[in-house]
Amino acid sequence: MRSFKSISLLFAVIACISSINVNAQVDSSIQKAKSIIDRFSDKMLNSVEKKYKKLEDKLVSYNTKSLKRLQRQERRLQKKLAQKDSVAAKESSVNSETAYANILKKVQNPTGTVNANSLNSYLPGLDSLQTTFNFLNRSGAKIPGVPADKLQQIQALSTQLKSLQTQMQSTADIKKFIKDRKQLLTDQLNKFGMGDQLKQVNKQAYYYQQQINEYKSLINDPDKLTEKALGIVRNVPAFKDFISKNSLLAQLFPMPAGLGTADALLGLQTRTAVSQQLTSRLGSSGGVNPQQYLQQQVQAAQNEMNTLKDKVNKLGGGSSDMAMPDFKPNNQKTKSFLKRIEYGLNIQSQKTTPFLPTTSDIALTAGYKLNDKSTIGIGAGYKLGWGKNISNIQLSSQGVSLRSYLDMKINGSIWISGGYEENYQSAFTNFDQLKNESAWQRSGLLGLTKKYKAGKKNGNLQLLWDFLSYSQVPQTPALKFRVGYNF
Repeated sequence: MRSFKSISLLFAVIACISSINVNAQVDSSIQKAKSIIDRFSDKMLNSVEKKYKKLEDKLVSYNTKSLKRLQRQERRLQKKLAQKDSVAAKESSVNSETAYANILKKVQNPTGTVNANSLNSYLPGLDSLQTTFNFLNRSGAKIPGVPADKLQQIQALSTQLKSLQTQMQSTADIKKFIKDRKQLLTDQLNKFGMGDQLKQVNKQAYYYQQQINEYKSLINDPDKLTEKALGIVRNVPAFKDFISKNSLLAQLFPMPAGLGTADALLGLQTRTAVSQQLTSRLGSSGGVNPQQYLQQQVQAAQNEMNTLKDKVNKLGGGSSDMAMPDFKPNNQKTKSFLKRIEYGLNIQSQKTTPFLPTTSDIALTAGYKLNDKSTIGIGAGYKLGWGKNISNIQLSSQGVSLRSYLDMKINGSIWISGGYEENYQSAFTNFDQLKNESAWQRSGLLGLTKKYKAGKKNGNLQLLWDFLSYSQVPQTPALKFRVGYNF
């Protein structure tokens, strides 16, 4: 009897110890999950949400403006069509207004949930970020002690990312809509010999597609803050399991059950079996090595695939509905204002004259790329005096300049450059002296620029003629040679 009681007591002690260990493990797991969420500061969450909210607002605005611009172009075409066939133009106008009203409503009030079945544009960066905050949202709701306001921030960010994903899906509907409208207009106008009137519609279709590609690159290119957010959970085992089951990529390509186990390999042919089968089929082909033959076929298929990928990339993406331009595209048109700004630095030195010591003009410039072949910009320069010679170096302020310029590409790396400058050519010790307008001289410049690669940056050499130098007092050299860099 005592033996039975002793055994019962022993089992009770073991159960108690096991319970303590399990509870300790659960507590440790909860604390670890809570510490991960705590690493997401309020500032980080707010900044990421604002970034993607701004991107979505820009996307909605661009989609709306693009459709309204296309609608105006279509109305102008319908007025021209009315001169040929008023009945056809009226019918086309009624159908057009209804179609545009429906697509605009869909853009401004997107509905539906994005999943693998409805997905028409996969963005890996957005998928990773959205899955990350879905994971935090679900985990945080189960963990006691997580502040309510932080949970609300995570939920808001998760909702924002989902909204952006939905908005990106609508761009595929817009591209299809533009394609259908263009085809409809082509059929209508060609009947009356008006097919050449579609140039603006073709441009609109092409630039819409290019701009959407720009937005996709912005969404897929994580900044430091977004990369930090992903880095916090990237190596967490629970997150790895979550993303392997819940991301859009996992829905598109679901992993088979038991992956990585021996059961998952049942029924698959072994390498030896494949080799034996090839040997039996190729044995009569002059002693062909089956393994070598298989490698050659795989290599040939891979080369063919790379060729096709190169062709697609040159066209700007992987869509079979891609709008092909029938005009010379302006690659700067779809870039943001800041991405079209080109910053530069140029230096010009001048020997000692009876009026000025040896000087170097150091100028900073900012140019706006109108298109791929022309840039307009402004700049400001500072004239640094070095002294009379190497044995008499004395730094001094010898003048300043305000500049404007226009560069136009004429052939290869050769550009024609022109500009207008206002130069203060006197030494000064304070800024009040620069207010003397009579001390400023004008320069009109015309010349050539040679642009070249200088490591990761672009360099340029300029030879300019100042055709207003002959009227300057004191007269400055008519020819100016400048060395510069663009950033």
